Amino acid sequence: MTTATLDRVFSAVSDPTRRAILARLADSDARVTDLAGDFPISLNSTSKHIRVLEGAGLVRRDVRGREHILSLEAEPLAEAAEWIEHYRRFWTDQLASLDRFVTTREAENESK
Repeated sequence: MTTATLDRVFSAVSDPTRRAILARLADSDARVTDLAGDFPISLNSTSKHIRVLEGAGLVRRDVRGREHILSLEAEPLAEAAEWIEHYRRFWTDQLASLDRFVTTREAENESK
């Protein structure tokens, strides 16, 4: 995943309304108008949030006549999770190393 793509994904999921839209789409595909009814914002505002999610590759739109059906595209989230996991492992290792250091220091101080 490129840095620009990762930036778009993190930017998209930084907003609670967009996270709620993703959560709703994780349950099932939905029409734009149905999604708009789930939130206390206008259809226009909902559409703007959807465009951000589409720009990040998190939502796919299928136009069927007048209906716009949205689907979750979870792959970018999985790739962002992999990026986060790399740093989680790093910090877990760093904290384990610190714990070993502190434990060794305490043992040395107790033996003096």
